Amino acid sequence: MSYRNRRSRSRSRSRSRDRRRDRDDWGSRGGWSAAGSGRPSLKGRQPGERLRKPRWDLSRLTPFEKNFYQPTPTVLNRPAYEVEKYRNEKEITLRGKNIPNPIQYFSDYNFPDYVMAEIRRQGYEQPTPIQGQGWPISLQGRDFVGIAQTGSGKTLGYILPAIVHINHQPYLERGDGPIALILAPTRELAQQILTVAQDYGTSSKIRSTCVFGGAPKGPQIRDLERGVEICIATPGRLIDFLEAGKTNLRRTTYLVLDEADRMLDMGFEPQIRKIVDQIRPDRQTLMWSATWPKEVRNLAEDFLKDYIQLNVGSLSLAANHNILQIVDVCQEVEKDTKLRQLLEEIMAEKESKIIVFAETKRKVDDLTRRMRREGWPAMCIHGDKSQQERDWVLSEFRSGRAPILVATDVAARGLDVDDVKFVINYDYPSCSEDYVHRIGRTGRSDKTGTAYTFFTADNCKQAKDLIDVLKEANQVVNPRLYEIMDMSRGGGGKGRNRWRGRDDDRRGFGRDRDRGRVGGGGGGGGRNGYSNGNGYGTSEGLGRFNQFRGGGNSNSVPNGVGAGQARLNGPPPLMGSGSVKASMSQSATQNQFNGPQRPPVQNVGASMAAGMFNQASSVAGTVGGGLGIMGAMPSALNWPRQ
Repeated sequence: MSYRNRRSRSRSRSRSRDRRRDRDDWGSRGGWSAAGSGRPSLKGRQPGERLRKPRWDLSRLTPFEKNFYQPTPTVLNRPAYEVEKYRNEKEITLRGKNIPNPIQYFSDYNFPDYVMAEIRRQGYEQPTPIQGQGWPISLQGRDFVGIAQTGSGKTLGYILPAIVHINHQPYLERGDGPIALILAPTRELAQQILTVAQDYGTSSKIRSTCVFGGAPKGPQIRDLERGVEICIATPGRLIDFLEAGKTNLRRTTYLVLDEADRMLDMGFEPQIRKIVDQIRPDRQTLMWSATWPKEVRNLAEDFLKDYIQLNVGSLSLAANHNILQIVDVCQEVEKDTKLRQLLEEIMAEKESKIIVFAETKRKVDDLTRRMRREGWPAMCIHGDKSQQERDWVLSEFRSGRAPILVATDVAARGLDVDDVKFVINYDYPSCSEDYVHRIGRTGRSDKTGTAYTFFTADNCKQAKDLIDVLKEANQVVNPRLYEIMDMSRGGGGKGRNRWRGRDDDRRGFGRDRDRGRVGGGGGGGGRNGYSNGNGYGTSEGLGRFNQFRGGGNSNSVPNGVGAGQARLNGPPPLMGSGSVKASMSQSATQNQFNGPQRPPVQNVGASMAAGMFNQASSVAGTVGGGLGIMGAMPSALNWPRQ
């Protein structure tokens, strides 16, 4: 082989090694995979990490107009006491400088004729409080935080100022991104906002589109490439399009963060910050939220400048006062029976739409299947459903062909159906903020509604928040909620064995030694138990696995005999019945798989922990010694009786 050929092969091998090394290095940084597939590897990537933050120079940016507020003489000259009276009646609280007077009537502002025509067509008589005070602030071009309960009309509160803002900007040119960007946490809310934007913007030839995950990208990309003035988007899909260069935010001067608290709960903060970095810093920013936690306050401080904070209603967690809230404290096994009874009562009325909320996708599917098997016209939506299926289900629900909608929290925000009369919380949500949003699907647009909630011992951590929400809305509080709240605060001794109880001579009632997951035996309670201290021990364990309720009277020695419901599939360990001196107590166990039982002990009070759907009862009384009487067990397929 010649010297020239050897050098050529050597250079070729060297270039190949360099290409492999570069490719492997790029793959390790989250780019193409080392296998050379050519597809981006998402492992280790952060949302929007390929987006570069522009170096904004305000002196080089094209100025834009954002103050369009021209108050009528009626608004401008309205006496201060009338303004204060209006704000007090509507529970409006404001913080900021140079706050304009509210618009109490549509005639107080010269809205364009096409806007007024649509308002009259919708049947609105006067602005809601969030609109009446929010419109003057937004039309002045001020940054603004609006905190209001669901169904308060906030969507129109930022859509109308957006239309006025867009109509005063230069027309879009080829390659321009949207002028108004609205970020929403869920696709259902994004689609609802799009409907309002199209209703009020079409007459002025303002184009809108909706960008969200779970739907084909092609139509969304085509809309963005043609040019739209308003883009409603979920953060994840918008980040994808920005990284791929399918759109840009160079022309965006009007930014809305709708339901900011929900977006933060869903973990969208990194995406939101990346998106906001792409927007010029002299933009107008409006942030809307149902709650005002620390995380939302921090976001407002970072994104808004010299902003006005508008709150309608209580600054604490608050529900719509037009909603009747009924809380039923029950056991898990009672829910199906109670749900069936509710449906029979509600569906006897005409045109009654119901939303039933459950905590998990599997439970939503199971509930829907059982309801349809019994003849109820129910359909369901959750995150695993395709967008096409979700749209079809919502269409059937809105039309009334399927008046019962079973859903996870995916439908709790943004679903705006005016004639939903009832909401049923089959499962209480993991946080009370979600409870407020769930029940907010009824009682919209100043209408009334009813919310039923099944509250079990497992929800004890949320009892205090729920009581606060009920009190704030002047609702009747179920007394059993106070009992559960007291249990969650604790009320028992410490100990080494979480399955055993012991007596307490000084107090006259048994006390569980466990401070673990379940309450004590017959007398007293563990961390989640309570006791009355009158020789009658009561323990209601609110833990993750079991619920125990027991009581016993004693003439000489206080005894407690537990009767409980086990939520494990296998037999639990041997459990003490509570406090014993002259007598002992044995707990026999049985589960739905007919697990082994421990032999009974003579002169004991016995209790049985049943399977998931069983409930035990036992009675024991002792005078020096005890005799246990074991109650009958209902079948695992039968409904429990109270």
